Amino acid sequence: MQPINYPVKHKVLESFWQSYFTLGRIPAIVGQEPDPMVLASWRRCAPRFDALALPHPVKLHEQALRRILMSQSSLVTFSNPFIEDIHQFIEGSNCAIVLTDGSGCILQIGGDEEAVGQVKQTGFEVGMYWAEEYVGTTAFGLAMIEAMPVQVVGAEHFLQALHPFVTTAAPIHQVNGRIIGIIGIIGPVSSATSHTISLVMAVARAIANQLQADLYLEEANYRLTEMNTILGAIQTGVISWDETGKVNHINALAGQMLQVSPSSILGRPYQEMIDLPPDLHTAVSNHQELSDVEASLDVNGHTVECLVSLLPITYGSSISGGCIAMLRPMEHVRRLVHQQVGTQAALVMEDMPVQSTVMRSVMRQARTAARGTAPVLLRGEGGVGKNHLARAVHNDSERGHMPFLAINCRAIPHELMISEFLGQEQGANTDGRPSKFELANGGTLMFDQIESLSLEMQAALLHVIETGHVMRLGSSRAIPVDVRIIGATSDDLEKLVAAGHFLPHLYYRFGVFNITIPPVRERTEDIPLLAERFLARISQRDGRAAWIDDEATAVLRRYPWPGNVRELESILERALHHSNDNTIRVADLPETVRSGRLVIANSPQAEPVLTTAEAEREAIIRAGWACQGHVSEMSKQLGIGRTTLWRKMKRLKLDPNQFKQPQ
Repeated sequence: MQPINYPVKHKVLESFWQSYFTLGRIPAIVGQEPDPMVLASWRRCAPRFDALALPHPVKLHEQALRRILMSQSSLVTFSNPFIEDIHQFIEGSNCAIVLTDGSGCILQIGGDEEAVGQVKQTGFEVGMYWAEEYVGTTAFGLAMIEAMPVQVVGAEHFLQALHPFVTTAAPIHQVNGRIIGIIGIIGPVSSATSHTISLVMAVARAIANQLQADLYLEEANYRLTEMNTILGAIQTGVISWDETGKVNHINALAGQMLQVSPSSILGRPYQEMIDLPPDLHTAVSNHQELSDVEASLDVNGHTVECLVSLLPITYGSSISGGCIAMLRPMEHVRRLVHQQVGTQAALVMEDMPVQSTVMRSVMRQARTAARGTAPVLLRGEGGVGKNHLARAVHNDSERGHMPFLAINCRAIPHELMISEFLGQEQGANTDGRPSKFELANGGTLMFDQIESLSLEMQAALLHVIETGHVMRLGSSRAIPVDVRIIGATSDDLEKLVAAGHFLPHLYYRFGVFNITIPPVRERTEDIPLLAERFLARISQRDGRAAWIDDEATAVLRRYPWPGNVRELESILERALHHSNDNTIRVADLPETVRSGRLVIANSPQAEPVLTTAEAEREAIIRAGWACQGHVSEMSKQLGIGRTTLWRKMKRLKLDPNQFKQPQ
């Protein structure tokens, strides 16, 4: 009904419906017009319904209804009290109260028993749909379509079976505006009044507000849980208090640092347990922000040393609230500093056993370099262990307890190299940043792939070596530093000097300790020791024993190792993962290693010269792998008799079963 049409003129509505049903048009009555929403609904319903037929709403199966009721449990739960309140106020008016979901499915019917019975006799029960496409024009269908409160009176219903009723409904909106339900009242047509619209509209808004409040509460609880989880996970103690000083939050780390139970301090003034130093107390009183101030806190008679940051809490633009204090244990700060300047490597000379003559000479030079102070240059192919030897030189020197900082020069762009190495002086628009020389002060600074340094950085490095001072960018202040320089390269520095790509005076500075590490293929005697040392590290790391048998070790010694120690370690770890009993055998090694030959791109690698006996053994092994231990096929491949092959294999202690692939 339109508001202007109250009080209801039922005969006029009946004439409108009768004329439209029989003639397809609305008669002209002075001062009376049909509701445009109702008329539009009639036009939609006319092609689909017989106005004289009984309504046949669609009903859900019991299992589908259970799923819908479960998914709409919040809507039903929050609507129940309001349905009971409506019934209390309109009890005896022969009205039924109906709740549907956003698609028109009836979720609940309440009200007077007689009215509920009449509604069910008309064909409407829980689980049935009261949308326009199922039962024609009703307030429920129009409320879904128009998204506003609607009342449909008597003959305004398209189906004649609903003319004895007046339906009033209002949509229940979600926060985003989507309709999630309809609340409505069904009563006798004689009880039609505009006040019913106000009632259902108020109830619909109340339900929507309740759902919205519950959503906000759930979101607040989620955010609070999330915040508590984050505060409990961070490696910083956090304690906050309100404007009166009462503690309203303290995380576990803060309780551990202060040696108090978080539950015992919550709700109490922090001054009862924590005595702040004067400068912090003044900052709290003046709502002043502080960052990383070293302080001694007196907590219940004991002193806690930590870094304190204060962040005042303000409400709005001028109202001052409480304060958040962030505490960092000094040991955590020191740990972060050590991580920044490089952890101290535990590798020493004794951890690098060697067997070959060439490596014994290298280790003698390294021990001599460890006792000296001049810069050290380590040379050799990629993967020979320059970084390991540099750490051993550092740890065997008097600087072993100081930082060791290793930097890959090739990983830093040339345009950023100066600022990365020399740092930045603090200014009006820039934050201060220490140089790498300052971070490694007292220890060792290693320049890996030193040939990649720009000429400007080479000059700066030469200046630091010669003067013992570094000057940050943007500063005129020379900072004294005591740092040992170790350079590492796999290039020919002499050619780079001749080409003008490396400063000769910097090259001369590395002339005191110039150590060349030979490739693994030139020191095959060290391979068993290298393998043993690496497998021992894996055993310690994984908590399980790792071994390699003699035959596999012999195969490793025949391989040319273009990747040197780095490739050896990678292959050993791969083979260990392929082994069945933590023992590396020949079958676990890659085929390229078993064959003992490798050519990379257009640069053939040197291969060891085999004796006649070794060549015979290798040929039999290759045939074994190719034929998977079948002696007859092996003899054909080798061009010798089966008996001869058996005799040779027995002499060489080769078993055909070792070449068979594991099942």
